[in-house]
Amino acid sequence: MSSLLCGLIGTGIRASLTPSLHMTEGGRHGLDYEYRILDLAELELTVDDLPALFQRVRGEGYRGLNITHPCKRRVVELLDELSPDAARLGAVNTVLFEGDRATGYNTDWSGFRRSLDRGLPGARFGRVVQLGAGGAGAAVGYATLDRGARELTLVDADPGRAGELAATLGTHFPDRRVSVAAPDRLAQVLVRADGLVHATPMGMAEHPGMALPAELLRPDLWVAEVVYRPVETELVRTARAAGARALTGAGMAVHQAADAFEIFTGVVPDAERMAAQMDALLSREALAAK
Repeated sequence: MSSLLCGLIGTGIRASLTPSLHMTEGGRHGLDYEYRILDLAELELTVDDLPALFQRVRGEGYRGLNITHPCKRRVVELLDELSPDAARLGAVNTVLFEGDRATGYNTDWSGFRRSLDRGLPGARFGRVVQLGAGGAGAAVGYATLDRGARELTLVDADPGRAGELAATLGTHFPDRRVSVAAPDRLAQVLVRADGLVHATPMGMAEHPGMALPAELLRPDLWVAEVVYRPVETELVRTARAAGARALTGAGMAVHQAADAFEIFTGVVPDAERMAAQMDALLSREALAAK
């Protein structure tokens, strides 16, 4: 395969760094690789228009799509087949077109899992607290348990949502303890934890700040962030200042892209090279913002 067309569907995604990661790596493997942004807002579409857009891109010869908010669950009904992990999570962020069939995958979880391995070697995963049970919550919770967490406590402002995710994850990992704690019990559960996974929008440019008090961070607690723009969120900076190991969200972004690239192309990408490119892009972005 020397030429292919792929794209990203979602809302508010014009500034995504994903096209650059895919096309640059594709070029390094000798591929004529075009990767387009399909922003629902710019196209004056809603998630209800996803079926028609899906048919359009299939007719235009797309090899694959990445799917982001708010389409990761809605797209499932449009697919012919799901990978085992996508079926377990009930969410798809990568679609591959082969002939007349469309198969859905989830590389959010695998991207976060690889990021944990790369960024937190030797970390303890006995007890982990996860802030956030929506959006990326299912993928990162699944990855954390797959990494070996024996106990995972979900803390979310919506107890019903947290309870549903705990039940789902518990089904897939019956030998682990997955529980729910109210936000007012965060200090109590965090004091016993080895690590903290942050999976809320807090820390993004549109949602500055931290989702927990700074005094709850300590040197023996590792922190894994999902937000990657800005790459150094207030949580990451504060955790490092407290002496904790802190993992930015850039690793998840890179490795989910690398996994999707392999699905689209059949070529194993150089994930370290993609990570270096991501670092360069984010550094350039940070300088431009000053």
